[in-house]
Formats: sequence, C-alpha cells, structure tokens
Amino acid sequence: MLSIQTDLNLVRSPVLQVTKKERGWRRGSERRGSTAEKERQRAEKMEVDKVETQQQQQQKQKQVHLFYCVETEELARNVAAHSELITLQSINWRNFDDGFPNLFINNAENLRGQHVAFLASFSSPGVIFEQLSVIYALPRLFVASFSLVLPFFPTGSFERMEEEGDVATAFTMARILSNIPISRGGPTSLVIYDIHALQERFYFGDHVLPLFVTGIPLLKQRLHQLPESDKIVVAFPDDGAWKRFHKLLDHFPMVVCAKVREDDKRIVRIKEGNPAGCHVVIVDDLVQSGGTLIECQKVLAAHGAAKVSAYVTHGVFPKRSWERFTHKDNGMENAFAYFWITDSCPHTVKAITNKPPFEVLSLAGSIADALQI
Repeated sequence: MLSIQTDLNLVRSPVLQVTKKERGWRRGSERRGSTAEKERQRAEKMEVDKVETQQQQQQKQKQVHLFYCVETEELARNVAAHSELITLQSINWRNFDDGFPNLFINNAENLRGQHVAFLASFSSPGVIFEQLSVIYALPRLFVASFSLVLPFFPTGSFERMEEEGDVATAFTMARILSNIPISRGGPTSLVIYDIHALQERFYFGDHVLPLFVTGIPLLKQRLHQLPESDKIVVAFPDDGAWKRFHKLLDHFPMVVCAKVREDDKRIVRIKEGNPAGCHVVIVDDLVQSGGTLIECQKVLAAHGAAKVSAYVTHGVFPKRSWERFTHKDNGMENAFAYFWITDSCPHTVKAITNKPPFEVLSLAGSIADALQI
C-alpha cells in the first residue's frame, strides 16, 4: 500500500509535471518549426518563380535597332537612354548635286533577323520623300520586324472634304504609309501620338498596324507635381477636345468651352463648368497659331480662374507663332503660367528652349515602351 501511494506521489510530483509540459512544448516547438520550415520553403519557391518570370519577360523583350532622321536625333538618343534594349543606328543623309537624296543605311548587312525601328519627323513636305525612301528600304533588309514611330501625323487636321475639289491630305498620307513593304515578321507597326481625328485610324490599310498612343500620362504626372494640385481644373477649348481626352482626365473637375457666332465673329464662351479660384489647364491635341487658346485664356480669367496654363501634345507653331505666348510679349505677359508641349515637333522644341512659360514633356520613355509592344 505504501509503495502504491509513493508511486502516485511520484506521478503527481512537480518534476514530472514540468517534464510533461516540456514534452508538450517540444511537440509544439516541433510543429512550429515544421510550419516555419514550410513558410521558408514557400518563400524560396516564390522567389525562384519571381526570378524565372523576370527571365521569361526579359527573353520576350526585343533588342531594337533604332534609326532616326536628322531632326529626331536628340529624341532618339533620349529614347535609347531609357532602355538598354535599344541600340542607335545611323543613316548618311546626303544629296546629289541636283538636290535629290543620296542616302546610305549604315550597318545594313547586320540587320538580318533583327528588330528595326525608324523615328521620323514629317515637319515639312521637303523632308518627307527622303525619309520615306529609308522607311521603304528598311523592311526589305530581311529584318525580323519593322516599327515606324511618327509622333506627329502632320496632315491630320486636313481630313475633311467639305466640297467638291477639297483634297483630304490625311487620307493621302495614310495611303502612302500603308504601302510600306511587309517585313519578314509581318506588317509594319506604326506608332502615332494623339492623332487629330480618331476616325483617321480607318484610313490605314492592312499592310500596317497603327498603334495610337497619347501624351496625356505625361501631363497627369506633371500636374501631380505642382503645388496645390488639388486646385486644378481641366478645360477643353471645344467639344472635339473633350471627346478626345475627357476619359483620360476624368478625376479632374472640368470646364468645356465652345465657339459661338456673334455677328460676323466667332467668340469663345464657357459651355459648362466653373473655373473660379482654380488653376485651369487648357488641354488639346495640337496648336497652330494659338488664337483659340488665347481666347480661352481670356474667358477663363474673366470667370475667376486664379491662373491659366495650357497643354498640347503637338506644338506646331508655324511662322514662330509661339512668340505670342512668351512672357516677354507685352500683350500676353504672364497670361499663361505654364505651357506644356511634348517633343513631337523637334523644330519647336529647339525654338522655345529656356523661354517661359514653355516646358517640354519628353515622349522618350513612352516611345521606348511602345517599341516593346
């Protein structure tokens, strides 16, 4: 009896109870260790999968040989600076004594099986022929694919035939580009920014694949960098600009203007929206003389806009009409706080450098991305 009681006391002793707890802790620790090991293995697998995915994406990316015309050399260098996958190539732009082009594509023998692109600028009728000569030649060099980047489609505003005899030169240009020879990889990819009329996408034939891109993301990024970015209102000079861009800027309050006829004049009026007390940014695809933007600025200021700025993707500005907007011009001094353009029109970029209120938002990064599509 005494022996049995002694055994029971031993069973109930604190030492044995601690031992039981220790065994339980060890089992729990083993389970936790097993769980931790599984988590570690899962994390390692995820990291391996991530690396493999990145490698697969890199394998899918193209090494692109980028040619350019004389006007777009600076933009081409900026594009190449955005990606190690882009290699610049050159062309000898020469002329015969009679003025016709004498052209030579450097490194042509090494382009077979390579992805090739050309960065064009059709700034005047005089430079179009020599660039088209190169554009038609490059796909014939047995390249894997060919992309033509034409940031500004210059004839885009001449797309209507309102009476018999009108010539829609936008359609003519589209037909010319549609006849670029097919490369080994198929039709040419044609990259254009903010084409003036959306229906012009249907002007192109099946030998090219138009890729229509916008410069609006550059504007949005810049607006978010401004002080009091919550006080920005976007204004459109007409219904056409609103239809083109409002979905890309729908997180901003909006003002829509319209041209109305009074007697023999067309006057800008605010159709909807309130600019009072805000920094109003007028948005459009291109500017020529700038008369409409100036009239919009006057109306917005008269309705209480704290300050007015403008953005256009294509700053065409024929006959140096950009001078109307500089802060040195007495008639427009400080009328525009900022005037943003892209570098789609190289001649304008050179002309307005370091001239307030102009500021250039470069398409280089966007073009580099487009060449990988």
